[in-house]
Amino acid sequence: AADKRARSPLMEPESIEKLHKADDHVGVASAGHVADARQLIDFARRQAQVNQLRYGEPVGIETLTKNITDHIQQYTQVGGARPFGVALIVGGIENGEPRLFETDPSGTPYEWQALSIGSDRSDLRDYLEAEYEEGISTEEAIGLALDTLAQSNDGELTPDGVGVATITVDDPEYAERSSDEIEEILDERDLLSADEDDDGATDDEE
Repeated sequence: AADKRARSPLMEPESIEKLHKADDHVGVASAGHVADARQLIDFARRQAQVNQLRYGEPVGIETLTKNITDHIQQYTQVGGARPFGVALIVGGIENGEPRLFETDPSGTPYEWQALSIGSDRSDLRDYLEAEYEEGISTEEAIGLALDTLAQSNDGELTPDGVGVATITVDDPEYAERSSDEIEEILDERDLLSADEDDDGATDDEE
C-alpha cells in the first residue's frame, strides 16, 4: 500500500504514481524523486523481459532486486552523475513463496517480512513490528498496511489518497484495488476520512 495524497487540491490524484507493475508477478512501490523512480521501474521491466527471453521463465524477485541495486550502485561511483534519490520496495512471488525487498539510494538490498519506506518510516516500522504476524491472510495484510499508513495521517485516509496492490501465492498476478474497494475497506476499519463520510451521507440523502 502507498500514500499518494495530492500536494494540492488542483492536482489530479490519478497522476500520482507510487505503485508499479514490473512484471506479471512483481510489484514495486517507490518513495522519493518520481523521475528517478520511473527510470528504475523502466530498468526493472527491461531486466524482467530480458530474463524471460533468455531463460524462458519469470525473473526471480531476489535476482531482479540485485539487478536494480547493482544499477543504483554504479551511479554512486560515476563522476558527473548523482545517485538515484529514491527508495523502492520490490515484492512478488518466487517459487511459490512471497519475497519482499527494500533498495536504498546506496544500492543495498535488504529482505523483509514487512516494511515501510519514505516519510515517518521509523515510526511506521515500529508499528509494523508490533502488529505484524507471520502467516496473515491477504485481506489481513491489506488491513495492516492501511492501518500503518493511517498512523501518519491522523488515523484517517481517503480512497484517492492511497493505493493498494496485491500479489498472492494463489494468484501470483499483480493487481491494484479500485477506489471503491479501498473505500469499503477503509470504512470497515473505521479509517475513512470524515470528509468522505460526509460526502457519502450527502449522496445517500439525494
